Amino acid sequence: MSGERQHLTRVPGLLYGGDYNPEQWPEEVWAEDAKLMREAGVTMATVGVFAWARLQPGPEEWDFGWLDRLLELLDAHGVAVDLATATASPPAWLVRAHPELLPVTADGVRLEFGSRQHYCPSSPVYRAAAVRLTRALAARYAGHPAVALWHVHNEYGDHVTECFCPESAADFRRWLGRRYGDADGLNAAWGTGFWSQHYRTLDEVEPPRTAPGPVNPTQLLDWRRFCSDALLECYRAERAVLAELAPGTPVTTNFMSMFKALDYWKWAAEEDVVSDDAYPDPADPQAYVGAALNYDLMRSLKGGAPWLLLEQAPSAVSWRPVNVPKLPGLQRLWSLQAVSRGADAVMYFQWRASRAGAEKFHSAMLPHRGTDSRGWRESVRFGAELRQLAAVAGGRTRAETAIVLDWDSWWALELDDRPSARMRWPELLRPWYAALHRRSIAVDFVPPGAELAQYRVVLAPNLYLLRQTTADWLGAYAATGGHLVCGPFSGVVDEHDHIHLGGYPAPLRETLGVVVDEYWPLPEGATTTVTLADGRELTASRWTEWLETIDAQPVARYASGPLTGLPAVTRRGTAWYLGCDLGPDTGAVLDTVLAEARVRPVLDTPEGVEATRRGPGHLFLLNHGDHPAEIDLPEEWATATDLLDPARTPGPALTLGPLGVAVLQRPTPPTE
Repeated sequence: MSGERQHLTRVPGLLYGGDYNPEQWPEEVWAEDAKLMREAGVTMATVGVFAWARLQPGPEEWDFGWLDRLLELLDAHGVAVDLATATASPPAWLVRAHPELLPVTADGVRLEFGSRQHYCPSSPVYRAAAVRLTRALAARYAGHPAVALWHVHNEYGDHVTECFCPESAADFRRWLGRRYGDADGLNAAWGTGFWSQHYRTLDEVEPPRTAPGPVNPTQLLDWRRFCSDALLECYRAERAVLAELAPGTPVTTNFMSMFKALDYWKWAAEEDVVSDDAYPDPADPQAYVGAALNYDLMRSLKGGAPWLLLEQAPSAVSWRPVNVPKLPGLQRLWSLQAVSRGADAVMYFQWRASRAGAEKFHSAMLPHRGTDSRGWRESVRFGAELRQLAAVAGGRTRAETAIVLDWDSWWALELDDRPSARMRWPELLRPWYAALHRRSIAVDFVPPGAELAQYRVVLAPNLYLLRQTTADWLGAYAATGGHLVCGPFSGVVDEHDHIHLGGYPAPLRETLGVVVDEYWPLPEGATTTVTLADGRELTASRWTEWLETIDAQPVARYASGPLTGLPAVTRRGTAWYLGCDLGPDTGAVLDTVLAEARVRPVLDTPEGVEATRRGPGHLFLLNHGDHPAEIDLPEEWATATDLLDPARTPGPALTLGPLGVAVLQRPTPPTE
């Protein structure tokens, strides 16, 4: 329920803090850090993320004394700890003793020590060493008063998502054996009658290393599935140790927003709390739209439960070609955007700016200049503001619109040898989501098979790979009056990347009432005009289709190009099909669907102003523009209190300055 409240850790209110790497600093600095954390209002610090070499200096050497002292210090200053298992980067002694654990590329190059995440996910040596370290940490710190959260590894897949070494090959074959049973099952699934790719036994199968020409697409798809699962097995092994030795303390591993390499639906099911690392680009004036998309996904991964923003940059990052800093007030605005979309933590990388290493130019809550810096003053001000929003923690968001996200389909869509390499999931999704965001429509993401009863509208911008069960699920939703909108190049292949015969979108033909005779992708820079029944002209780019109706009604037709006169958008009852990529004009079609489904915006707002509700009692208004904006408020919010400015009474209209935020709280929020 939208009014349900759930606190993710034992620390009350909204968490505030960041990654703390004391191993980079002399111990005499720690006391100053603890004192300044208290001054800034920090309530949690992530500790130990890259401390493996410090914790275990040698195969049989352990050093926990420094961490004992650190946890005691932080606890004494009221700072809770998100304690990492430190397994993201194996130490040099382990690598030199077992160089076979280093990852190998598809070209056969073994990557070296000297960065991070330098391990093969399938390496039994790495897995055993990681579990051993996790067990030592859990045995020592389970129940420690400072530890409020366990943090497994760090950003799985950030640098190494796959390894092509012999150990990975053997693990891949074991995975295939569990999936297909034997070579006959694999041959059928992979279509090995093509190009003489038949296998007598699974022992003949290797990873999809660099080959003379195109590699079997089903092999590539299974490889993507396997690589996600192989990293997940690493996480599960550490998670099992924590469940055994430290039950009752929540466990997370930090995600990286909408990340292609890992099926986060499967991963989130193994976490107690979803957490995310988010780095929108201050140089992108529309970055806040993509950030909102990612935050909605994080909230959706655990069925609407609050989540933790575990990393973001206080100002500039260090890894883009040009690292633009955040304007004064921007980190506040973007942080509160995350809170508005379900985050119960606002944390950063990192607390104290590094003096050495690859991230020494990355911003921090405590910059190189120290407490005289702009960044420090903003850290202190925002910590105080966040305490004023404690009542928001635990609140949920209720959405009536959902977007279907299937990692299998994403992986399959972006394999080679497709009608157009320009058909990529993020680019197809973005205009659909942007249309909802601009209209202040709350949206959830859902996996195939999810419960859809609460949603008036379900959007599927692309489902290139479509299982029959997924088609039946969507068909049942539309058959009961749900408003379904499917995008182009959908219903093309099954779970093995085999074509659905008989005309696309084969499993959805009956639901949508259309058949695609031929795909008609557009080259770079080309567009075509699409005309709605009311005469409005829209622009399609990237993709069009030769579409014929069965029992659907055309809603729009092509008005230029070789498909002139053919249907471009159709509907059959409450089921709609967009046979072209309308880009920014997608909203013109969605407007009709949303109106018919009686989906209302959170609030009608001017351009650049974002309105979100969290729980029944809190309304967030965020002005992403560079000029003041006036927002008309309905009567129910006109007498609300602005938690960030309690002296202000909004009235029938509220003015927000550039990058301004208001968090309105109703005096007596209704029960929902």
